[in-house]
Amino acid sequence: MGNVQIRDYLNTHQQLVQALEDLTEEQLKWKAGPASWSVTEVLAHLADHSIVVSFRIRDILAGTEVQLPVFNQDAWVSGQYANSGNAADSLELFRSLLHYNSLLLGRLNPEDWEKSGINFKGETVRITDIVRLFTAHVQTHLGQIERIKQSSNAASYIQ
Repeated sequence: MGNVQIRDYLNTHQQLVQALEDLTEEQLKWKAGPASWSVTEVLAHLADHSIVVSFRIRDILAGTEVQLPVFNQDAWVSGQYANSGNAADSLELFRSLLHYNSLLLGRLNPEDWEKSGINFKGETVRITDIVRLFTAHVQTHLGQIERIKQSSNAASYIQ
């Protein structure tokens, strides 16, 4: 593992930047319904997820024997009033954590990449899995952002 995985991991920031190009503040905050997330809320979730993943990686490297932490993403987003926040702030935290974590990941040897912990489902997950799954998770949310943009455009067209 290593360089390719780190490159893909780091590239998620640029993919998000491209997905947000030309979006107005109104479009960033638009929600299809009360239970749906806005683009701003998706970004807050990705920043939160970055915090949790950062902790999980460090906990595994420290030799933890306890279950890795899980978080209630919907409660985190609503509890911090994420849609009242600024999308750029979440994106900057996301970028900063990607960069900082990539420096750590770049120092790991092949054995470190194979170190593991137990997730909330009771499954063994290696650091390589965590990084790969995080990158895939961002891809899922990039698709969500695209759907929000299309719905927002359709809603503004109808009005």
